[in-house]
Amino acid sequence: MRALGFAAFAAAFALAGSAWAATPLPFDPELATHAWLNTLGPEATARSNSYFEGGYLIDFAGTALSILIAGGLLVLGWARGVREWLEKTVKWFPLVALGVAFVVNLISTIVSFPFTYYVGFVREHEYGLSTQTFGEWFGEQMIGAGIGLLIGSIFLAILYIIIRAARNTWWIWGSVVSIVFAALMVMVAPVFISPLFNTYTEMEQGELRDSIIAMAQANGVPADNVYVYDRSRQTNSISANVSGMFGTTRISLADTLIERGSPEAVRAVMGHEIGHYVLGHLYSIMAMMIGLIVITFATVQYGFRALAKNERWGIRDISDPAGLPLFLLIIALTGLVTTPLQRNITYFHEQQADMFGLNVAREPDGFAEAAVLLSEYRKMEPSAVEEWFFYDHPSGWNRVHNAMVWKAHEIQAGRLAPSPGGPPEGWVPDFVRDREAAAATPAAEPSPAAPSN
Repeated sequence: MRALGFAAFAAAFALAGSAWAATPLPFDPELATHAWLNTLGPEATARSNSYFEGGYLIDFAGTALSILIAGGLLVLGWARGVREWLEKTVKWFPLVALGVAFVVNLISTIVSFPFTYYVGFVREHEYGLSTQTFGEWFGEQMIGAGIGLLIGSIFLAILYIIIRAARNTWWIWGSVVSIVFAALMVMVAPVFISPLFNTYTEMEQGELRDSIIAMAQANGVPADNVYVYDRSRQTNSISANVSGMFGTTRISLADTLIERGSPEAVRAVMGHEIGHYVLGHLYSIMAMMIGLIVITFATVQYGFRALAKNERWGIRDISDPAGLPLFLLIIALTGLVTTPLQRNITYFHEQQADMFGLNVAREPDGFAEAAVLLSEYRKMEPSAVEEWFFYDHPSGWNRVHNAMVWKAHEIQAGRLAPSPGGPPEGWVPDFVRDREAAAATPAAEPSPAAPSN
């Protein structure tokens, strides 16, 4: 799938190859790319690599933890005990399924909290990415956990109702319901969920706001305003999005993007996000994801029957909510295969949005600037294997290089004013500049000790 994106990108330039060969490019895109990446310096590059590569181990550790928790619940029989108690009390199957799902999710959330705390709070502070106190972080975790428990339990209860009604074909109907459920969440999230974590305000009147709205409306995005949300409450990293669907579409950008990026970088990022909407990525991603869901649920269907036959662990059949831990265990194991595929589906769409953004915003230097700012927590030059397996967005090197190739050919064609390749003279990422300034500032000398009596 990613190969198609690379092929399309190469073909677009190959069609006009003879014309380009006649006139030399105004600069070497390869050298310009290295010039942008060299602004990081060795310390920031090593720090970025360390953070992102550490995420590889965290991915596998998270999967292993999910398997251990599900396996523990299965062997201990806690889900079976909850199911038996609920069958004696509430008796109605949908409530039995809902209750078991809630208890299993609650136990999983509590047991995995130390891991969540390290990954989401301790490690983020170690790398200087979080701006939250523990109280602020914990409060948001409680809100997120509450929403997850409620929505996740309702979804699982609905899934068990489908399984009970169609034991042999539930994995097909369950896949369809999963995508519908996901679409509903995308639709309601900007209106009801996102405001629980951030405050959204209308962007200040000005040239930058007007240019973003003009860019959006010229490309069919039904939005007449731009919202800024206070991402700085959680982190100093930059971000933006065009979210929602069916009347809830909203253009939002982080306050950190405005504060840290140039106007050119802001327009470049918003061009990318507008591309997702115009290219219909929400729908194509869902269409592709349903295939992975079908594969996952089919694996559960046949794996469950093989592992839980003869009522092993006290599980009657696949429609028994007591089998939820085994259900989740098989999903976690299947994720070892489907997760890289899911990342590549996202990568394919992100690469398309990159090219759309370059063409609509026409800010290649701004796009390169944003890619370098994202290097604060993304490794810029991964190997091909790393990028295929762990990246759901093009690497920083690929993004900067594509922007420089685009810029060089647009200048050559006379559609862009001539300018040198590479960053503006003296430009460095703000996080590099801030760390260098902090390192150059001598530590305050301790004040003289007061004489003792």
